[in-house]
Amino acid sequence: MIQSLLIANRGEIACRIIRTARALGIRTIAVYSDADANALHVRQADQAIHIGPSPARESYLLGDRIIAAARETGAEAIHPGYGFLSENADFAQSVIDAGLIWVGPRPTSIRAMGLKDAAKQRMIAAGVPVTPGYLGDDQSPDRLQAEADAIGYPVLIKAVAGGGGKGMRRVDDAPDFADALLSCRREAASSFGDDRVLIEKYILAPRHIEVQVFGDTNGNVVHLFERDCSLQRRHQKVIEEAPAPGMDEATRAAVCAAAVKAAQAVDYVGAGTIEFIADASEGLRADRIWFMEMNTRLQVEHPVTEAITGQDLVEWQLRVASGEPLPLRQDELSITGWAMEARLYAEDPAKGFLPSIGRLDALDLGDAVRVDTGVEQGAEISPYYDPMIAKLIAHGDTRDEARELLADALDEAVIWPVRTNAGFLVEALDHPDFAAGNIDTGLIAREGEALMPPPHPSEEALIDAAATLVPDTGISGFRLSAPNRREGMFLLAGEPVSIDFTDAEPMQIAEPLDSVLITEGGQTWQLAPYRAGGAGAGPAADGAILSPMPGRIIAVDVAAGDAVTKGQKLVTLEAMKMEHSLVAPFDGTIAALNALAGGQVTEGTLLVKVERQE
Repeated sequence: MIQSLLIANRGEIACRIIRTARALGIRTIAVYSDADANALHVRQADQAIHIGPSPARESYLLGDRIIAAARETGAEAIHPGYGFLSENADFAQSVIDAGLIWVGPRPTSIRAMGLKDAAKQRMIAAGVPVTPGYLGDDQSPDRLQAEADAIGYPVLIKAVAGGGGKGMRRVDDAPDFADALLSCRREAASSFGDDRVLIEKYILAPRHIEVQVFGDTNGNVVHLFERDCSLQRRHQKVIEEAPAPGMDEATRAAVCAAAVKAAQAVDYVGAGTIEFIADASEGLRADRIWFMEMNTRLQVEHPVTEAITGQDLVEWQLRVASGEPLPLRQDELSITGWAMEARLYAEDPAKGFLPSIGRLDALDLGDAVRVDTGVEQGAEISPYYDPMIAKLIAHGDTRDEARELLADALDEAVIWPVRTNAGFLVEALDHPDFAAGNIDTGLIAREGEALMPPPHPSEEALIDAAATLVPDTGISGFRLSAPNRREGMFLLAGEPVSIDFTDAEPMQIAEPLDSVLITEGGQTWQLAPYRAGGAGAGPAADGAILSPMPGRIIAVDVAAGDAVTKGQKLVTLEAMKMEHSLVAPFDGTIAALNALAGGQVTEGTLLVKVERQE
């Protein structure tokens, strides 16, 4: 067994790996950037090494520094986690060349599956069914347009080197193809350094089914059954579950066998995931499930597989990397119960899911379900990395039990002042279609506003909270004209609100409090007594387009003096690994333009001023 392990990652997955390594008696070494100097994974590891400035490209993406840190600390092996360098074949080879153990698949396997077009060609040769599409070398816009026209709309443009929903665009009509291609290529070049794309037929009732596979150095490959990751927003997984709803044994056997065949075709070692797309218009059927891609790493959603199989997949990784055979044979693996995982992000659904950065002054996720996290109360959500706070994983005897356990845990989550998607997740879990298992990848896009959590707490919650903020002076009321009533002005999340709390259930307090947190439906608000001048400066002036977060301007589509229409794209900002389009709030004219392509901006920077058309 490996004796010392450097973890080339951060946050939740680093903490997850440390937990298993510690249980196996393995010494752990963390690496960290400037922004992560006080991070949880740094303090949990046995040793930690600083590797550079906050931006990932200057720290976590520098393989040479990570290998140097391993040598300096005497680490025997490197575990890449997921993201960052986990699917970088060159880095994997460098680790091996340095005489270290790489806890992952062979570099040749990573390369074989890293480019989507080549991977699909290999799968075709291996007899694995693939989605209809274009995988050619001719990348001219005219050829790509012609292929999309021939396939028939809708189609999906996907970055050849893509992953995680990046470099992917759905196109419904031919006239929209050129713009979508340009945007897709730009994002692919920025995220992966490769702007090549492939074209796939877009399945109208798609389910995202993936199979966990595992191989060892003796040529053994098994599957650990399927997961359903169909609940997605903009191609990013939101809630994952195992097993897949509506999966019969015959279809399960077919798709899992195809996954094992795919892994064997690339001589796979370690943990991997074979992703399939299913046409669920007539339910799950073996003849309507096609290979999409392989993720040659541990997946974010691996805990649901652990829950239903009772296995620790990180332990499997470490044992296989140590040269041991797979811990179990295929006939020794089985499914027990149902598991669901929700990705809790620091993002604001009310603002288009823009990341919400800042200090976690309050963080309480309870102990009713498994919580995998890399932060704790008092930590900072940084603008430099993915804004995940935690993964919550529920396991029950049935799907309904797991769903209700997860919804209850999210409902009671206390997080402040950072905004989160917890309320949105509660609404999604409680949606009738999701509850019934009638899901596909378009559910969130279709339902839209129906999944948005309420903007304010309920009247009952406000009344009870207000009563805890006002001392009981023995006086019956605030106003001479209404001596039997108790009411006053408060600040709810910084906005003034009048609350009548005459009928409040809680006992009123003897001493005043500065503020109280209200938690309801997965959302948290702060209520404070109103004080003159305490309402804040209010919203920005009408027509002022401000940068919603720190980032880099990658496109400016207007010039000073241009006439614009409501909803027209003005500026594209790249931040938190995503592109964000800033649009005109109404018809008008560009009165001021402070955005320059390639420029870095901070949160709140005035980028564009639009004067309303008279």
